[in-house]
Amino acid sequence: MQKGYGKFLSTVLLSFIIVIGLSACGSDKEADGDAQNGSGDLKDEYTVVSDTSFVPFEFKEDGEYVGFDIELIKAIAAEAGFKINLETTNFDGIIPGLQTGQFDIAIAGISITEDRAKKIDYSDAYYQSGLRIGVAVDNDSIKGIEDLEGKTIATRLGSTSAAYIEKNIDGAEANQYEQLDQAYLAVENGSADAILYDAPNVAYYIKTKGEDSLKMVGDLYQAEDYGIAIAKGNDELVKAINEALATLKENGKYDEIHEKWFGEKPE
Repeated sequence: MQKGYGKFLSTVLLSFIIVIGLSACGSDKEADGDAQNGSGDLKDEYTVVSDTSFVPFEFKEDGEYVGFDIELIKAIAAEAGFKINLETTNFDGIIPGLQTGQFDIAIAGISITEDRAKKIDYSDAYYQSGLRIGVAVDNDSIKGIEDLEGKTIATRLGSTSAAYIEKNIDGAEANQYEQLDQAYLAVENGSADAILYDAPNVAYYIKTKGEDSLKMVGDLYQAEDYGIAIAKGNDELVKAINEALATLKENGKYDEIHEKWFGEKPE
């Protein structure tokens, strides 16, 4: 009897241990599931990077970062309910910084392209741009894109305009600069025949600094949209930014910011 009872007790005890073990595993899985679900939630603060040499979208004035992009991302963050920590870098360092996790969000007149979309996520488009040509005021030989063949063309390092020059303008040499002021200066001092860059920036520079030295020629080339860049894999952040952007367009705040920096509401 004692032997049989001991065997029975051992069986009950073993069953109890197995049940406890399974319960513990289930709790761990549930905890892991909760953690995974929680990873999609918005954080309280995100690191936003920009390149502050792209007027009127982002630049430094009286020690403060200002511009259309800067004001827009602040309004988006306020609408979405998170804070931002603004950092700056050269334009060609933005996408690598997003890929390595150094930055969460980037806004810097970043054109939406298929190649970039393989490396980062984008918000919905928030601005439609294109490329324009700027030449010296006394240059009458360059009137359009076809006249740039075989010429030296200044542009920004890592930009879509640099890629456009290399792919579409025969014999042209793309002189790429980290700072946009250097690109405009190259045309003004004659070391480059023209600048090819984003239309709003070319127009703004000529209006504010280069009115006596540069002029725009030709048409608007390669129409393109700007998007807010976001590190890959954060679907909740993409969704929150898109929803906030849509709200700002609906309630008139986007129009207000646009008019402040471009002198008119968007078409």
